[in-house]
Amino acid sequence: MFENILSRYGLDPMTTTVQPFGDGLINHTWMVNSYDQKYILQKVNSDVFKKPVDIDENLNLLKAYLTDTQPEYLFVSPVKAENGESLIINDNGYFRLFPFVEGSNSVNTLSAKEEAYEAARQFGKFSKLLNDFDAAQLNITIPNFHNLILRYDQFVEACKQASGERLEKAADCISFIIEHQEIVDIFRSILNNENIPLRVIHHDTKISNVLFDREYKGLCVIDLDTVMPGYFISDVGDMMRTYLSAASEEETDFDKISIRKDFFTAIYNGYMEEMKSVLTHDERQYFAYSGKFIIYMQAIRFLTDYLQNDIYYGAKYELHNFNRALNQITLLKQYLKLEQELMSNTLA
Repeated sequence: MFENILSRYGLDPMTTTVQPFGDGLINHTWMVNSYDQKYILQKVNSDVFKKPVDIDENLNLLKAYLTDTQPEYLFVSPVKAENGESLIINDNGYFRLFPFVEGSNSVNTLSAKEEAYEAARQFGKFSKLLNDFDAAQLNITIPNFHNLILRYDQFVEACKQASGERLEKAADCISFIIEHQEIVDIFRSILNNENIPLRVIHHDTKISNVLFDREYKGLCVIDLDTVMPGYFISDVGDMMRTYLSAASEEETDFDKISIRKDFFTAIYNGYMEEMKSVLTHDERQYFAYSGKFIIYMQAIRFLTDYLQNDIYYGAKYELHNFNRALNQITLLKQYLKLEQELMSNTLA
C-alpha cells in the first residue's frame, strides 16, 4: 500500500520507513522517515468524513490565504505530490502527507493551566488570522456537527423509540435534559442574531490538536479536518468541556468530576488575548454560555446513542454510553453551580 503512495511524492520506498504514529481515533496516521526528512502520513476516515476532497479544498484555500496575508504563521498543510495534488486517491482510500514539525510536542492529557492558556491562545489566533477570510467559501466537512437544535430533536425522537428498559434506566438523565431545554433556546437566539457572525472555526479543540515547542509554548493548531464555518462558542465550549475537569468523559467515578476555575480563567485569558479585538459585543456575552452549550450537547449525544442501542459511538461495555451521558451531565451540573461566577469574570 505505501509503495504506491510514497512514490507519488518522489520518496524511495526502499529507503523510507513507515511506522504507526500517535493515538488518534479517527484517521490512521504513520510517521514516515526518508533520509533526513520526516513526514506524517494520514489516511482520511471516509466513514466520518464523507467527502475527503472537501477537506482538501478547504486546506488549500486556507493555505493560499494565510501564505498571502500571514506568511510567518505555521500552517501545517499537506505536501504536494509530484503531480501537484495534495490528496492521493487510490483503491485503499484517501491519503495525504504532512511535513513533520521538528522540535514540536503534543499533549494528550492536560495537566497545567499554562497549557490551557497556550492552547486557547492558539485556537484564538487561528480564528483571528482568518477573521477577514470569507468563511462561506469553506465546505461543510461534517454537516450539522454542532447543531444543538438537531441534536435535541434527535434526542426527543430517540425517547419515543427507545425500549422500556433503557427509558427506565435513563429516566433521570432524560428529565435533566428536558429541564434544561433553555440551552437550546439560547442557541436558537444566537443563530438569529446578526451581530454574531459565522467565523472560520476549528470545531475540535482538544489539547492534542495543539503543537507546542520544547518549552511548551504554543506553536499552532493541527488536525484541521473539522475546520469550517461556525460560531466561536464551538471552539471555546469544546475547550471548556475537555479542559475544565481533570476527569475525562470516560470516568465512571463521578466524584472525580469538578470544575477547575483557574483553568476557565486560563482559557478566557488565552483566547481573548487573540480574539478580544475581533469578537463583537454580543459574542462576548456568550463566553460562559459556550461551556454549557457543548457539555449539554455532548450529554445529549451520548444519551441519544444509549437510547438507540449504541448505534453511533458503539459501546465497549453494556452501559458505556449511559455512563458517558451521566459523566457529562455531572460535569454540566458542576458548571451550572459556578456559571454566575464564571460569567461575572468574563463581563468584568
